[in-house]
Amino acid sequence: MPATVIVGLQWGDEGKGKATDFLAPETSVVVRYQGGDNAGHTVVLGEEVFKLHLVPSGVLSEHIVPVIGPGVVVNPATLIAELDGLAARGIDVSRVRVSHAAHVIMPYHVALDRVREGGLGRGAVGTTQRGIGPAYADRALRTGVRIEDLLDAAALRRKLERVVPEKNALLAHLGDTGQPFIVPALVETALTWGVRLRDHVADTTTLVQDALRAGQHLLFEGAQGTLLDLDHGSYPFVTSSSPVAGGACTGGGLGPLQVTEVIGIMKAYTTRVGAGPYPTELTDAIGERIASRGHEFGTTTGRRRRVGWFDAVPIRYAVDVNSVSSIILNKLDILSGLPEIPVCVAYEIDGRRVERWPASAEEVSRARPIYERFPGWPEEIHDARTPGELPPNARAYVDALEEIAGVPITVVSVGPERTQTVIRSPRSGNGPAAGEAAR
Repeated sequence: MPATVIVGLQWGDEGKGKATDFLAPETSVVVRYQGGDNAGHTVVLGEEVFKLHLVPSGVLSEHIVPVIGPGVVVNPATLIAELDGLAARGIDVSRVRVSHAAHVIMPYHVALDRVREGGLGRGAVGTTQRGIGPAYADRALRTGVRIEDLLDAAALRRKLERVVPEKNALLAHLGDTGQPFIVPALVETALTWGVRLRDHVADTTTLVQDALRAGQHLLFEGAQGTLLDLDHGSYPFVTSSSPVAGGACTGGGLGPLQVTEVIGIMKAYTTRVGAGPYPTELTDAIGERIASRGHEFGTTTGRRRRVGWFDAVPIRYAVDVNSVSSIILNKLDILSGLPEIPVCVAYEIDGRRVERWPASAEEVSRARPIYERFPGWPEEIHDARTPGELPPNARAYVDALEEIAGVPITVVSVGPERTQTVIRSPRSGNGPAAGEAAR
């Protein structure tokens, strides 16, 4: 009963969608375990590009059951639009299952997110303003609407009658100039969502456990990244859920002893969306070059991502926090043509050399990167399929990142398509890399 967790090791946008698609042949069920439609996973299949926000990347493989777990917050309008868009492109979405216990992003959550973020001015966190945080807050307050409520008119009405007056009062207090939300209209809209999604709603925890008992291979797909984790990231510049591997248990219906491997995903450089300290950020022509070559624009928002050199300090931390067993390294090809590639190996903070990830965002904001420099390679590497086909300097760079991380980099991506992949060594588990020795 193998269960693989895929987790981002940086600030998100590491390429988890491609990793999930690459591992699809060995997988029966793919479970999204946290986040909402603030996430975006891009998968390239030949000439087609799929941008997914709520539906797990496994939907693109016909044999996989894609599952949206109870730890996800769901905007039903977004989910319905995504299902319809996939169906229009010939993808079978009848297999998609969404947990009855997943919480619903209501229109007032989106309004609250917009008003609060706008009111923070220069202190804004940089949220996508899609209602993610307010929906998770209501979950913690035990006042949230769940997917199951969309199928029960009486329960839905009772909940909304209790919370909507409070939301309207709060929005007015925050200076919102929009019309107050009306309970009957919200009930009508939400019940329409329920009718559309009814056939997809399931007890996904039981589904997960039944699949594990049957010996199927399950893949748990995280959104965002470790450094945006609510508890383990650079708070308050974080998301409102737990992207770390442990979140797969609470948000996916998995027991800790059922996890058989954790695959960390990282880029050959770093990116970040939104506000927050970023020690290796590049604001020069090289940063623009990397952003342009790497198409570093948010799948969900279209915002240009901030770009920086690879940072070893948080990677060591992320490997520990997630118990990473192997790593997939993405976008090595984007660094081709650079004469030199710096890697941050430590920080200088208040005159001291620091090799641990700082405990607070304030401390990170004072960090100055200490770099070790590696020679670049002029060759394009999109056609490489074995380690021996990579330039020597590219191989040396990957070797250095592997030594920094302390766990094997088993797969290297050299382009956006599924086939543009180099297998360096077998994973300890199953899959395409198992049984294929590095050449």
